[in-house]
Amino acid sequence: MTVDRLRVLVVDIGGTSVKLLASGRFKPVRIPSGPALTPATMIPAVLEATAGWRYDVVSIGYPGPVVGGCIAVEPVNIAPGWVGYDFAAAFDRPVRVLNDAAMQALGGYRGGRMLFLGLGTGLGSALVVEGHVQPMELGHLPYRKGKTFEELVGGEVRKRIGTPRWREYVFDVIRRLRDALQVESLLVGGGNARRLRAWMHKLPPGTRLGTNVDAFRGGMCLWQTPEAVATGASHRGHRD
Repeated sequence: MTVDRLRVLVVDIGGTSVKLLASGRFKPVRIPSGPALTPATMIPAVLEATAGWRYDVVSIGYPGPVVGGCIAVEPVNIAPGWVGYDFAAAFDRPVRVLNDAAMQALGGYRGGRMLFLGLGTGLGSALVVEGHVQPMELGHLPYRKGKTFEELVGGEVRKRIGTPRWREYVFDVIRRLRDALQVESLLVGGGNARRLRAWMHKLPPGTRLGTNVDAFRGGMCLWQTPEAVATGASHRGHRD
């Protein structure tokens, strides 16, 4: 079967839910995530939720560093057990894994030099330069008050300090990172991106909000030109 005919199941792992979509389907399915989620608990839930779906390969968006297509570090916001896990055996199909922010960035890319910031349970980040996708861990860099970027714009912080104050931190983080990386555009995704919708006028020019569809597009693209994403070779990304 040629790559353009492969049916792909995309598994986008988040801190509050795991989102699922396959080729030929239009409505994502969600299953619960959370601090107790491990591969051993996720896989049976995914298989149950997708029973009857037809797919040939699987793309996984993982909330942490992925090196050479392999999970390199255990996650921060969900349970450990991911490094070295055999996803191909669990799904009985070929599997490709990519950092979740990089997968969303790939799906929402429209050209040039673009920074992706994912506002979810934590802060995901990725840079796309002329189609070259580079996962990043900007959220763990020091920011202020002895805290990292992620510690002041993550989802749990918003619940504790309130959305208005959280939003001001987000505005500042976006400006700082955009200026530091000198990007032409910035894509803001993740579950909390919607909380900025009415405030887009306060964000730098070229900033736009993404959707969960971006992650699914990116997961599909991962099988169209997988070597480009895995090795950093030229990849034109998705263009609307």
